[in-house]
Amino acid sequence: MFVLDRHGTPLQPCPPARARRLLSRGRAVVARHTPFTIRLKDRTAADSEIDGVEIGIDPGSKHTGIAVFTSQGGERRGRYALQIDHRGAAIRKKMGQRSGYRRRRRTANLRHRAPRFSNRTRPRGWLAPSLRHRVETTLSWVDRFARWAPVTAVHVERVAFDTHALSAGRPLEGIEYQQGTLHGYEVREYLLAEFDRACVYCDATGVPLNIDHVRPRSRGGSDRVANLVLACVPCNRAKADRPIEEFVADPRVLARVKARAKAPLRDAAAAQSTRWALWRALDRRLPTRVGSGGRTKWNRARNRLPKSHTLDALCVGKTDTVTQIVGTVLIAGCTGRGTYARTTPDRYGFPRLRRGRVKRHFGFTTGDLVRAVVPAGKRRGTHTGRVLVRAGGNFDITTAQGRRPGINHRHVRLLQRADGYAYTTRKEKGVPSPA
Repeated sequence: MFVLDRHGTPLQPCPPARARRLLSRGRAVVARHTPFTIRLKDRTAADSEIDGVEIGIDPGSKHTGIAVFTSQGGERRGRYALQIDHRGAAIRKKMGQRSGYRRRRRTANLRHRAPRFSNRTRPRGWLAPSLRHRVETTLSWVDRFARWAPVTAVHVERVAFDTHALSAGRPLEGIEYQQGTLHGYEVREYLLAEFDRACVYCDATGVPLNIDHVRPRSRGGSDRVANLVLACVPCNRAKADRPIEEFVADPRVLARVKARAKAPLRDAAAAQSTRWALWRALDRRLPTRVGSGGRTKWNRARNRLPKSHTLDALCVGKTDTVTQIVGTVLIAGCTGRGTYARTTPDRYGFPRLRRGRVKRHFGFTTGDLVRAVVPAGKRRGTHTGRVLVRAGGNFDITTAQGRRPGINHRHVRLLQRADGYAYTTRKEKGVPSPA
């Protein structure tokens, strides 16, 4: 749990049991519900011993893992784990819809709207909104942790998916590409992650896997990543240089292999595009150290930890051992902060209905974290989650078990104002569940 002194200065995090004791004895109050933070009433930072914590970041296209840990003598102990679920795909979809609406206005029989994209210049380091969102969300959480804990350093994994080299289908020479020592290793790591370490022909796992060409090179196939799959040794030998249509008899397996082999490199390109922007922004805030994906995997395998974004964040950079991991991971799903649209359009872009301009009803706004204790009726019980407000006073609350509609505002109590995220928790991989 995060701890603040009486003036709001971050102190060393404490275990949940100690936080409960401080709260029960009246020495602390709850400063924030999620992530749970307490504020001491009888202590300042000058009277406390602060060792400091460090942050590890495993950036990704859809999810980013962040781990808060203490480090001493090459030994790391996990203190907090967070997984950010990005909404880059939703932003990209909305930008496409807006572009379609504006394009229609220029072609329909309406007042002409001149295009403005031709007279605009993009600044150096410009990122698309869907990519900038990934960087800014990660930076926002680093700033938050710096306000709640005494952060001394940041370790970030600088991913290196060379999509140009993976997609070219031929060796790149000269200024096109200076092939490094990790070129073949990165291709294999990408395929292992893409095909879940299983043979695409027989779904065998836990066996040695070879890289197989869907279209054999002897028949004109290339080395581009879209033509590469993973195959166990028996399947690789049985297929030899035959076309996949002759080797695979099951049409469902054939369709699955072709579909997965043509999967785009969108996620790898997103992570590649944002890695430098994230590192530069972090380096301006805190002392930042960079680690490679290969070093992260080596640290995780050496400590016998399963694969997850938060455990990768715990293993980023230079370390010897990981002696403690966090059992519960907080999932922060990016939901946004609403919309400024005054109407709701149909699929053609025409306004369908008008939205109310009053966003707060009975002291609550949509997205607030609340707890409702209903004493009787068919909705009896305690419901904790994000609220969807209505002007009539009967709210919907989205909990971990689903949506609970029609809860009267008189039973609702505010826990935390909406901050653009929907919070859930899950057990960390490799941590046994309580009996």
